[in-house]
Amino acid sequence: MTRSVLVLLFFLLLSLGVGFLLSGDDYFDWPIAGGLFAVAVVGELFRWWLRRKPAKNSARQSSGI
Repeated sequence: MTRSVLVLLFFLLLSLGVGFLLSGDDYFDWPIAGGLFAVAVVGELFRWWLRRKPAKNSARQSSGI
């Protein structure tokens, strides 16, 4: 849980920095910052889903040779 919060906080700050740097004449580029943060959230959800998915028993069994 703590790792996910730290990763999302890091990517929030990173996406805010990128949105500010790529804004040009505007004050802030929200679509770019929001898109980058959305990618980070989807990646963390996918990592969480992979960890919760049970391993298949066939992969753990030996072939008996």
